[in-house]
Amino acid sequence: MPDSIDAVLRPRSIAVIGASRARKTVGGELFFNLLHHGFTGPVYPVNPKADVVQSVHAYRTVADVPQAFDLAICAVPAPFVLEAVAECAKRGAKAVVVLSAGFRETGEAGAALERELAQLGRRSGMRIVGPNCLGVLNTDPEVRLNGTFAEAFPGAGPVAFVSQSGALGAAVLERAKRLGLGLSSFVSIGNRCDVSANDLLEYLEADQRTSVTLLYLESFGNPARFTRIARRVCRTKPIVAVKSGRTTAGSRAAASHTGALAGTDVAVDALLSQAGVIRVDNTNQLFDVGMLLASQPIPRGRRIAIVTNAGGPGILAADACENHLLEVTALSGTSVSKLADFLPPEATLTNPVDMIASATAEDYARAVKIVLEDEHVDMVLVIFVPPLMIGAPEVAAAIGQAAAGSAKPVVSCFMGAHGFPIGLHDAQSVKVPSYSFPEAATYALARAATYGEWLQTADSPLLESRQVYDPPLSAARSAAKKSDQGWLPPDEIADLLGAYGIRTAQFASAQSAQEAVQVAERVGFPAVLKIANADIPHKSDIGGVLLDLRESADVEQGFATLQQRLKAAGHDQPLKVIVQSYLADGIEAVVGVTSSATFGALLMFGLGGVHVELIRDVVFKLHPMHQADLEEMIWAPRAAGLLRGYRGAPPADVEALKALICAVNQLVTDVPELAEMDLNPIKLLPPGQGCVVVDARIRFA
Repeated sequence: MPDSIDAVLRPRSIAVIGASRARKTVGGELFFNLLHHGFTGPVYPVNPKADVVQSVHAYRTVADVPQAFDLAICAVPAPFVLEAVAECAKRGAKAVVVLSAGFRETGEAGAALERELAQLGRRSGMRIVGPNCLGVLNTDPEVRLNGTFAEAFPGAGPVAFVSQSGALGAAVLERAKRLGLGLSSFVSIGNRCDVSANDLLEYLEADQRTSVTLLYLESFGNPARFTRIARRVCRTKPIVAVKSGRTTAGSRAAASHTGALAGTDVAVDALLSQAGVIRVDNTNQLFDVGMLLASQPIPRGRRIAIVTNAGGPGILAADACENHLLEVTALSGTSVSKLADFLPPEATLTNPVDMIASATAEDYARAVKIVLEDEHVDMVLVIFVPPLMIGAPEVAAAIGQAAAGSAKPVVSCFMGAHGFPIGLHDAQSVKVPSYSFPEAATYALARAATYGEWLQTADSPLLESRQVYDPPLSAARSAAKKSDQGWLPPDEIADLLGAYGIRTAQFASAQSAQEAVQVAERVGFPAVLKIANADIPHKSDIGGVLLDLRESADVEQGFATLQQRLKAAGHDQPLKVIVQSYLADGIEAVVGVTSSATFGALLMFGLGGVHVELIRDVVFKLHPMHQADLEEMIWAPRAAGLLRGYRGAPPADVEALKALICAVNQLVTDVPELAEMDLNPIKLLPPGQGCVVVDARIRFA
């Protein structure tokens, strides 16, 4: 399939259907760009009303074009697109780029037209880009293809850009040119009726001119395929993505904590991070990170050195580093001594290194080289605030010389300059990106460091899939079948979890005060009383959980209290309760599952028990999980320090917690009908004592 994209990005000849004599029209600008930027093959304009288009002999129909052509670019109104594309198929064209709007984005009639277009492409074997797109671009000197109607044509470079938005694409090309960020290729995929981001990632994986890919995505056509491809590509070439639609407005109402916390964007975050894709929030950050990855090595750690000629920006940079989890490391004694040899007494030799305003270009070169050689440093940020007597080009050249050949990334902040200023790349073997302010530079370094960490775990195996024999697997499938798309009753939940080796607190159901007392005496005091009526999803919301009941009289009184609270909440049905042994000790946590038709199953881990929705200290991972995902899931929450023991409290049995999450991962593998699960709270006991599920809800669909 990647080879079929050659006809899109490396065509030998092009027909432009709708080529216009008038500039400032889509067909006119597109045809002008192909000629003006020197496409290396023949271009055939097709216009039913003109004999000549922009000094080139034109043809009235596609059938009149005298030679075969690889690529057609279609710039005619939507109602005429199908006929034009059908003619291209008859002429043996290998690909068509449809710029025309008026398809799926306009409603059902347009969607039907788009489906016909896609079917036509499949029947004929032609690849179709679009419709409703800006076009395609390839800066390779052997091709020089500007098949867009945008004004800007960036210089050649190692960055590919794939955009679902045509309007954004025009701004992207202009921005890349302004920054001096060279592109290898650009594809606006529009409605992606055929060629998708997945297809292009596979193509760019093998493209020797591309080392970084930038993506603007609005939706995923096939998330599972995207994950497989991106995870493979990211091992050798970083991918940076903006995914629009981050708000929670579209999150569904859910009866479980897991479902309530798992908006669509949570799934997108999990998908991208597990695949190794660097996600950023906006296009500014997309370029900031892209500039770094296109020109500098990947950081091997998070320790940063800051070199500056002004104290204020150095402090801003240090604050930004802390915000982005970069460590402003202590320099070695050797580095400090070397800096002291040439810097004035007023200079600050500790990190950040403030050389003061009198620092010369030579001082910059020596200081940057010294900190780069420090074994405690993984990356360097160089800040320059122009004083009157020191020239920025000279300093830029010095920084470039010092950075040349280093295995550690160097970025600069020439206050107000953004991109690759003169001196930072002219006549240098390495480009050093510049950022207007330290915050943007440290953000780019932090995202690159996260990618470096992912690379270290990229070959992590899937969680070991232990063979589940008949009893647990039968229990799971039987439970799924009997549930009839509803919530499982508590006794069946206990059986199912037990079949997977997940320990639950002792309990039994009761429907009267006397029966509740009998159960409490059997499971042992202290006891817990919980409302078990099926239509009460969150018992705590109506005071439906009573803890630490010490004797039979407490249980009897507790039953009466829960009856009153159930009635006060507007429920007239008879009270049902669960009587359970009470566990006072242990760290409270939650493990959950939710699923969507688009992304599949998501597993969640967090701390906080019943307060999980308030605290929101949770981590989601897509199923199936890798071993590295399990480690990150457990240690990523902000309160993960509790698991190691905090202020004298005992640590948690982390190995037992890992085993529980692995069992849940296996349950999802065995029974994909699992729609929603909350194990909440789970009591994480001290090492060697395991963990106990205190409450659980499971729904199949």
